[in-house]
Amino acid sequence: MSGREDLKNLSLLGKAGSRLPANPDEAKLEIFPNQRPGRRYWITLSTSEFSSLCPVTGQPDSAKIEIRYVPGETIVETKSLKFYLTSFRNQSAFNEEIVNRILDDLVAALKPQELIVRGEFAPRGGIQLTTEASYPECDV
Repeated sequence: MSGREDLKNLSLLGKAGSRLPANPDEAKLEIFPNQRPGRRYWITLSTSEFSSLCPVTGQPDSAKIEIRYVPGETIVETKSLKFYLTSFRNQSAFNEEIVNRILDDLVAALKPQELIVRGEFAPRGGIQLTTEASYPECDV
C-alpha cells in the first residue's frame, strides 16, 4: 500500500480475505480525499453484476447499476463500493427503493456536488424497469 497518510484508514483495499457484508447496513463505504477538490469532474462507476431479491416473491432481481458523481472533498474507494453493492444480494426490496437507498448512502458517505444512480433491472414478465435518482434533487 502507498505511504500516503490520507489512505491509511482504508481497510479493504490491498487486503486479502475480507469477508463480504451480509446486508447494506453492515457494509462500509470507504472514502479517501479528492486530490482535485477545486476541479469539477465526473466519476462514473458501473456494474452489470448487481443482484437483490424481490420482497414479494423472493425471486432474484439482477441489474446494471451506474453511479455518476461530481466529487466534493472525497472519493469512494471502489473495493468498498463493490462489497457494498454485493451486500444487496440477500436484501429484499423493490427496485426503486434499492436505487434510492444507494443514492442516500453514497450522499451520506461522500457529500458530493452531484450524484446520479441509475438501475436498469432485468425484465420481469416482459417489462423492463429502470429507476434513476439524483442529488441534489431538482424541482420539476
